[in-house]
Amino acid sequence: MLNPRHAPPVPIEPVRIETDRLILRPPGPGDADAIYRGINHFDVVRMLSRAPWPYRREDAEAFVAGVAHRDPATDRPMAIVHREHGLIGGCGFHADAGKPFPELGYWVARDHWGRGYASEAVAAALIWARDGWGKRAVRASHFVENPASGRVLIKAGMLYTGVVEALHCAARDETLPARGLIWLA
Repeated sequence: MLNPRHAPPVPIEPVRIETDRLILRPPGPGDADAIYRGINHFDVVRMLSRAPWPYRREDAEAFVAGVAHRDPATDRPMAIVHREHGLIGGCGFHADAGKPFPELGYWVARDHWGRGYASEAVAAALIWARDGWGKRAVRASHFVENPASGRVLIKAGMLYTGVVEALHCAARDETLPARGLIWLA
């Protein structure tokens, strides 16, 4: 009989989520150019905490190269691929030191705003987090000055926690108030 403490690790399958219009899957080496083109707009990165400005092609290449080194038990980056338009954004989950639940983040290229792609991707990612990843709660936040992001997260079933925390924005190199949300499976 195999001792569970000495059992070999079970490989974690790559994420592949399909909706009517989108496919969410791990970013791959061929995605760096599309990521660069999609995120390299100040209106996009100014509302993200981690993306630098200016966003360079090397940043996209480093992001894609780093995906393979992330722990799939805690970090699950995904490309948002439109069935007709190709890669239009990104979303995913990452661990945050000292926080009990993974955090969800997302972005959609400026040319694709206002078409419901973010809402569709976020809702699908949360369902996968529950059904495919076994998570019982997910956190998110958005800068107070970005209520559109809050609407996307609320539409997907997240609830405001009532907590507003300071969050650093790398693109603007400043700390801004951000509203916290939680999703309970």
